[in-house]
Parts: sequence; C-alpha cells; structure tokens
Amino acid sequence: MLRKLVIGVAVVATLVAGVGTARLVLPWTDPARGVVKQLAFLRAELEGGADLAAQKQFPEGFFFLNVLYGLSWVQVGIDDPARSAHATAEVRWALDRIASEDGTAPFDASLHPRYGVFYAGWTNWLRGGLIALGRSEAADRAAFSSDSVEIAGAFRTARTPFLAAYPGQAWPVDSVVAIASLRLYDALVAPRFDQAARNWVTAAKTRLDPATGLLPHQVVPQVSGARGSSQAIIQRFLVDIDPAFARTQYANFKDKFVNGLGVREYPQGTSGQGDVDSGPLAFGMSLSATVVALGAARIHHDPLAERLARTGELVGLPFSGLKTKRYAFGAVPIGDAFLAWSTSARPLVAAAQPELDGESGWWRLPWLVLLWLPALLLWGALRLRHRDRRRRRAR
Repeated sequence: MLRKLVIGVAVVATLVAGVGTARLVLPWTDPARGVVKQLAFLRAELEGGADLAAQKQFPEGFFFLNVLYGLSWVQVGIDDPARSAHATAEVRWALDRIASEDGTAPFDASLHPRYGVFYAGWTNWLRGGLIALGRSEAADRAAFSSDSVEIAGAFRTARTPFLAAYPGQAWPVDSVVAIASLRLYDALVAPRFDQAARNWVTAAKTRLDPATGLLPHQVVPQVSGARGSSQAIIQRFLVDIDPAFARTQYANFKDKFVNGLGVREYPQGTSGQGDVDSGPLAFGMSLSATVVALGAARIHHDPLAERLARTGELVGLPFSGLKTKRYAFGAVPIGDAFLAWSTSARPLVAAAQPELDGESGWWRLPWLVLLWLPALLLWGALRLRHRDRRRRRAR
C-alpha cells in the first residue's frame, strides 16, 4: 500500500516537473496573449465586489483594481485595433467606477490637484489612454484638457516637484505618473506641457536618494530612500517623460534592486520590513515589485521581462480556461490586475526602446533542480527499495 502511494506521489511530482520545465524552456509564447482572458476574469470579479473587498486590504484597493483593469484594456486595444471598440467601452466603465463615491472616498477633495496627485495622475493617464484608443468623444477630450491644466498648474505653483497624495503625505512615484500624463496629452492632443515636464525632471534630479541615485520612496512627512515597490512603477512611467533619464535610472534600479529571484524591496546590502506598499517580503523580495517590474522590463525592451514572466507562469499557479485566466486560484484579484497591466505593458508616448543585452539562460538551472529533485528522490527511493527486495529474495 505504501509503495503504491509513493509511486502515485512520484508520478505527480514528475508531471509537475515536466509542466514546469516546459514553461521554463520551450519556445516562448508572448504572455500578453492571455491578458484578455485575465480581464474577463477581472470583470466578473469587479461586478462581484472585488474592488470593495480590496479597499479593506489596501488604502487604494478599490481605485487600483479599477484603474489597472482600464489601463490593461488600453494596452490591449492599442496593440489589437480589432478590440479597440470593446476596449473603449471597458475603459469608460472603469473611469465611471473610479469617479464614483467609492472611488473618490479615500482621497481629499481640498488638495491641489483635486483629490491629490495620486488620484489625479492615474485618472488622467487612464483618460489619455481612452483617447489613445482613437474612439473618444469631445467630452473626453475636454475632460483630459481641463484635468491636465489643473495638474500642470499644481506643479507650477508648488515648491517641490513631489505633490501630496494625501494631506501631509507625498510619494514621488505619484508625481511621476501625473507628469507622464501631461506628456501623453502633448502626444495625443497638442504640445502644451513640454516645459512643465522639463522643469519637473530638472527639479527631480536634484532630489535623488543619495544612497542609490534613484527617486526617494517618500518625501513627506519624512524622506525615505528608494524602495522596490515604488521604483518598479517609476520605471514604468519615466520612459514616457524623459527616455534618456529613464534609461540611466532603469540601469541603476536593476543594479540596486534586481537579483536572480526577483525584485528586492530594499537596496542590495540593506534590509527592512514589509508594509502596505511592498506586501509581505520573502528573502527580502517583494512580489508586488517583481510583478510591476515585469512591465518596466517590457517597456525598456529588456530580456529580464521574459525571465520574470516565465517565473510567474511557473510559481503563480496559473489556471487558464476557455474564457478566463487567473493566478493563485484567483484568490487575490488585485494581483491579477497588476499582472495583466504588466504583461501587456507598452509605452504610450515614447518610441520603442532599443533592446538591452540578453541574459544568460543559467537562471533556469536552480528552478530545474528544484522541480526535478523531489521526483528524482522518490523514484530513486523506489528503485533502491526494489533492489533490496530482490536481494532479500535471492538469499
């Protein structure tokens, strides 16, 4: 009975190792093809109240789940014009949800821009994405123009390049998104905010974290050094603001935060605790930073994107049905939203970036050992047991 059980476990371990090996080494199919299935899953989850549930777990859970859903549709619709009409409808749906009472509830309407730079920047970027799909209406363009003017005005009158997201709290990453939305306006509507963006870059360069040469994680109420969870998002958007500055910052980010396992939350040689921004840390790695860095790597045309994507397909427990796809059994929809946004990542303003040098394929070796070791040990134990039985019989 025990032998049959061990054989059964060994067979399962072998199948798992075989599937994992295929995901690591077989010719690669672009993971972005599965995004539409992920979005079908997310739409059903949103209709079932997943965004309200996310708000209880994260300060911007409701907002992020909806805005990332909309932004993923923007990327899908641009890359596949046949889906642009459907994408436009889904983006409008997402915009309506983040403009609802539930969407604005966590934010302060008295801030400048209204509701703070986090809400204003991401919303403006999504509205610009709607226009980029090519099916916008006059009201969409008017809203994009007025919101962009408000954002630019807030930066012009501020004493710092990093505006508040909440009263008395400011994170540079939020201002990066807002400035990128002004660049998107210039690319889609008319050149209007180039000087504002240039001034912002000049000011931001004087406030880099001295320990890493990167933008800080937080600046108000206290200044904290660069961290992976915010840097991964910053590297997504900087390329649409200033490609040259973005390339140097991206190289610095990889040097300080990226290793063979993923993206660290704190720079190499330092450590810290996980929090609401990073999520739980495993060996110093932030899962959220790693997922978002996949999108940054795609934006920068970096082969790192393939490594991160293949690793996600290996350990993310993906399940793909006829119409939907989800990771980790769909237990954390906001994780699926970040992954959909990252696997379909593309610049909306900048030209396609030159490809960076490739990575060695040796990163697969530890995963292959981890996959096959249990199966080999089980089959080896069965073989030794079989030999012992034959020897005893021969005596």
